[in-house]
Amino acid sequence: MKAWIFFLLCLAGRALAAPQQQEALPDETEVVEETVAEVSEVPVGANPVQVEVGEFEEGAEEAEEEVVAENPCQNHHCKHGKVCELDESNTPMCVCQDPTSCPAPIGEFEKVCSNDNKTFDSSCHFFATKCTLEGTKKGHKLHLDYIGPCKYIPPCLDSELTEFPLRMRDWLKNVLVTLYERDEDNNLLTELAPLRAPLIPMEHCTTRFFETCDLDNDKYIALDEWAGCFGIKEQDIDKDLVI
Repeated sequence: MKAWIFFLLCLAGRALAAPQQQEALPDETEVVEETVAEVSEVPVGANPVQVEVGEFEEGAEEAEEEVVAENPCQNHHCKHGKVCELDESNTPMCVCQDPTSCPAPIGEFEKVCSNDNKTFDSSCHFFATKCTLEGTKKGHKLHLDYIGPCKYIPPCLDSELTEFPLRMRDWLKNVLVTLYERDEDNNLLTELAPLRAPLIPMEHCTTRFFETCDLDNDKYIALDEWAGCFGIKEQDIDKDLVI
């Protein structure tokens, strides 16, 4: 009997103690909320890890504006072979690029050939070199011929030079015939390859041919000199055709 009474007293004590523990929970919650509130009130920037939204974007824009302001060459464009530099008054100006400052070529496909049959490592090297020759006769005549290393040009033999006027005369005749029979609608459908084909094997003799035609070496080929090159007799020359 005493055991049952003791058991009932224990149950009653537990029942009375439970509400007190439940009432204590709100106090603990308030403590946690206050702690979170205190942390949230810490100003941004007090912790170096904290950043505001958009801080990086604003910083990037400001940095870009500063670069443009500090370097006027940023938006100053120069033609091939020239680079932008600042003069004493901080004004941008275009100057010839040093060919040695051009990037090294990656492969053969970057090489180019000039009209004087010289291979350049890249178009950058070519235009930089042409710029350094600006204002000279050589620079005026120097042009980019084609992409890729220059092809080997064999020397013009005497026998080939003898054949050149005949091939040239036939070529001129074909050109005149083509112009006479050209399409009046100007739709540009005429194939040009057949016109050029007869001269391709003789292209390496072109320079030597014109040099032999210029008998007085004045860099101009007069009518009588043309006639001599093509084997035309003097009595067959109509000087009224000269413009």
